[in-house]
Amino acid sequence: MPGHTENEITVKAPLDLVWDITNDLENWPQLFSEYASVEVLDRQGDTTTFRLTMHPDDNGKVWSWVSERTPDKESRTVRARRVETGPFAHMNIHWEYTEVPGGTRMHWRQDFAMKPDAPVDDAWMTDNINRNSKVQLALIRDKIEQRDRERRAAAPAAG
Repeated sequence: MPGHTENEITVKAPLDLVWDITNDLENWPQLFSEYASVEVLDRQGDTTTFRLTMHPDDNGKVWSWVSERTPDKESRTVRARRVETGPFAHMNIHWEYTEVPGGTRMHWRQDFAMKPDAPVDDAWMTDNINRNSKVQLALIRDKIEQRDRERRAAAPAAG
């Protein structure tokens, strides 16, 4: 049965700031703890094709793949998919940003299936993505909230 995950977090920061920081692909290695590097391969309109490389896993293996990502600022959504799928039969990701009282809710949905010869099955990957998404969302929230505090502290007092 294909995998499906949904994870979300509320960031106490303005929607535009959350949008700008999380859609700055070149900065992802500083935003996510799992990514060692991002290499932009192509840009066509709003769509970016890029290679993500992770830090080595516990066995020393470095995972890397090519994805395609299309943000739509008007609808505050992003659609992404793996182009080089690796152990996945497919991986589709949908991000939604919603202004809520006190900040911005960021919601991630991932729909995927593992290939029959993958080292893990759909259930294992679902648990792994859910566990890791909570960690990454909390890190992203903390970094954006810190950036927002610094930005507000540096702003001249209205007078």
